[in-house]
Amino acid sequence: MEGAKKLLKDNDVKQVLCAFSDVRGFMQTFSIPAREFLEGGAFENGIGFDGSSIRGFKTIEASDLVWMPDPKTTKIIPWIDDPIQKTAIMFGNVYEAWGAEMADCDPRGYVATRYEKLLKDEGMSAIFGPEIEFFVFEGMDPTNLNWDMWVSPNGGAGDSWGPPRIMPESSEISAGGFFIRPKEGYFRPPPEDTTVEYRNELTYYLDKLGVQIEYHHHEVATAGQVELDFKPKTLVDVGDAFYLYKFAAKNIAAMNGLVATFMPKPLYLDNASGMHTHQSLWKGEPFSGEALFADPDDDYMLSQKARYYIGGLLEHAKALTALCCPSINSYKRLVPGFEAPIYVCWSPRNRSALVRVPMYLKKPSAIRLEYRGVDPSCNPYLAFSAQLAAGLDGIKKKIDPGDPVLEDVYELSPEKKREFGIGELPTTLRDALDHLASDELMREVLGSHIFDAFMSLKYDEWNQYCLYITPWEILKYFDI
Repeated sequence: MEGAKKLLKDNDVKQVLCAFSDVRGFMQTFSIPAREFLEGGAFENGIGFDGSSIRGFKTIEASDLVWMPDPKTTKIIPWIDDPIQKTAIMFGNVYEAWGAEMADCDPRGYVATRYEKLLKDEGMSAIFGPEIEFFVFEGMDPTNLNWDMWVSPNGGAGDSWGPPRIMPESSEISAGGFFIRPKEGYFRPPPEDTTVEYRNELTYYLDKLGVQIEYHHHEVATAGQVELDFKPKTLVDVGDAFYLYKFAAKNIAAMNGLVATFMPKPLYLDNASGMHTHQSLWKGEPFSGEALFADPDDDYMLSQKARYYIGGLLEHAKALTALCCPSINSYKRLVPGFEAPIYVCWSPRNRSALVRVPMYLKKPSAIRLEYRGVDPSCNPYLAFSAQLAAGLDGIKKKIDPGDPVLEDVYELSPEKKREFGIGELPTTLRDALDHLASDELMREVLGSHIFDAFMSLKYDEWNQYCLYITPWEILKYFDI
């Protein structure tokens, strides 16, 4: 606490942005003058707020909640220089009335903090390194439908016209200069890649926020798809870093006249944004303790514990998908042909598998698993905790993941997939929710309140979508 106070005082901070997340995964903030932390009792007593106005939190008759700050998360927002506007950001956990106990509606405190403590009580720790992809557009007009024939002359369905789609404003797809063709953006250099200066600036500010970027690049899709990967962090910290990453990405984009979107698939017939999640389990502290996933004598450097962890991820994969890919739009990504994982299997090196074992460095500290069925529309506290719980369940029950699939799963015949016992992820949010509803472990992870709130919010979202009449339907069926 004293360190946080010193940081606020030394930087002459005027306002503190108090942050947490709702059940869906939307970042929530409110501002408190810094003097309340320096001279008042905000650190000790927290700040009261209306929990009934936060999606998935509380009903109106039980709405009083208390946000309790986590002082060690205090960061100065580095792009704000105006002395009147000087602001820090701080994460916190949500407590019930009077600050008596942790609120069971809080993803950070009730789920992620709880699971991190359970792991620590067993003498272990886990780290996560998400590869967060997103798009940077120069503008987007949802009322401007384009019937373009550039991506697919047959509209993907044998028709003679291109189906209608909303196209963003992006110099990477503008006429009269260099452009990036759909699905050909990976590692492209400037001038085709127009996002380098934006990424450099974002990296600079993220480093100041304690989110250290290891490398960044243009991704596969055109129109400004990018990825910046940061160094792995423990369970609660990686959730906080996820929100700092999004917060900075959107603000730095806005400062440059751009818009950053973490919508999984904003472009029809081009690659979507995922969030492949690298993870490893350690005895004691990460990197200083024992790497529990590593076995130098194994062909893939994998321990038996790591294989059981994979078994747990595969066992719970269909239910996990509802938490890791929680939007309607997520399932426009989970289709063949766009590098998304749709088959429930594991493999070394193989990016067509749901769980991949990266094989870059042959040393114990580098051995990890990559769960590819995640996208940036998720609530990170829930998604990472659920993956951890599924893996630990695999270890506890000694779930055998079977043999690795060493072939391109996309190219396997249906007969071969059956022979290998390869299942498929849910194809719609509704399917995923039905699998989540029957998974007792996931209910235990979330707790009954968050589980029920998440299911209610998402079934409502699905029902809204089912009622909506899309431009595609008008075009396809109006002349019946």
